[in-house]
Amino acid sequence: MRFAAIDIGSNAVRLLITNVFERAGGPLFIKDSLYRVPVRLGEEAFLSGNFTEEKITDLAMTMQAFRLLMDVHRIAGYKAYATSAMREAKNGEHAIQAVKDQANIDIEVISGQKEASVILHSEFGNRNADQTRYYLYIDVGGGSTELVYFHQGQVLASQSFRIGTLRLLNNQVDGGTWAELKAWIEQNRPGRRPPITAIGSGGNINKLIKVYGRARENYLTQDQVQQAFDHLSSMTYGERVRDMGLKPDRADVILPAAQIFMRVMQWANIRRVIVPKFGISDGIIAEVYEEYLQREEITKVLPI
Repeated sequence: MRFAAIDIGSNAVRLLITNVFERAGGPLFIKDSLYRVPVRLGEEAFLSGNFTEEKITDLAMTMQAFRLLMDVHRIAGYKAYATSAMREAKNGEHAIQAVKDQANIDIEVISGQKEASVILHSEFGNRNADQTRYYLYIDVGGGSTELVYFHQGQVLASQSFRIGTLRLLNNQVDGGTWAELKAWIEQNRPGRRPPITAIGSGGNINKLIKVYGRARENYLTQDQVQQAFDHLSSMTYGERVRDMGLKPDRADVILPAAQIFMRVMQWANIRRVIVPKFGISDGIIAEVYEEYLQREEITKVLPI
């Protein structure tokens, strides 16, 4: 069976299609296809508070393409989640209705707390995490940063902060907001100060590990994140595109992303951040699969 997840972020819109194979030891999730379109909804939502008609058209056309791709893959179910940009745009409902009318896709706008907790529905959160360790999940987006302390699959504390790459690029994050993030990290850190492992999510941290990490290792140390920030800071936008080969829509946001990861790791006293190949889209897939199973169970017990 195939299932789909649509993540409508502030920087990009993504479609993940995943194969799910049922087996005795539990379901096996294997990614089929991933599509990413840099619509950048946050550019307008965070500055003017509204989407232009051109931006809504871009979103609707992207979703039309996603609808066709889902139909071709014959998916068994999907969910489309929208995050901070859609939450803040005054005409967000207009954009959602345009997508419904033109692409027949239902969009659900989720809170920052919901966004942060979806990750625990992923295969990593449920199966692959070391049950003896404490984790801080860090998801850096264009409009917000989601933090989740968790242990043995249980959320200890979670919070969403209005600190994102696009907000930083537009000088929309003040010292007070940074102070709130720092205070939350310190106040909610698990007692007795056990070692904390960070889990990084998002396209920027994946690019950082490819450029500044070591071969075959799935983590970055705090020193490597600092070095990445210092190196990126010394380069112009054009140099990041020309000399590093970064895509234009990545070359500007990767610097503020490195800054956010650097500060969170320093304030949480974290030595390394693991960068697995999963994110909110994987959590959405797990949710869709669970709902599919529930529908199947209800169908079995209903009288004919």
